[in-house]
Amino acid sequence: MFGIGSLLYAILFFINGVAVLSEDRFLARIGWSTKSINNSNNNTAAQYGYGDYNMTGSNTNIDSGIKARIINLINATRTLLRIPLIVINVVVIIYELVLG
Repeated sequence: MFGIGSLLYAILFFINGVAVLSEDRFLARIGWSTKSINNSNNNTAAQYGYGDYNMTGSNTNIDSGIKARIINLINATRTLLRIPLIVINVVVIIYELVLG
């Protein structure tokens, strides 16, 4: 039966999958590394915000396309969620071992 617990497990498995992707071994082969963003758009200005609130940033190597945003999301997930994922995974493992 599908419930909140199953949804949380699916989200946790998905985030774990994104966190363990290797940029050198997997993402670079399909052109989804941060190096591919920097090499393809050296002259574009970074734009932040929505609508009329665009501002030019100091970093000129960021493409504002969907592919670049997904690459940045993967990179941020791998960087920022590494320690919290370890803690959450340990808690889930202990929960499963104790309560089954």
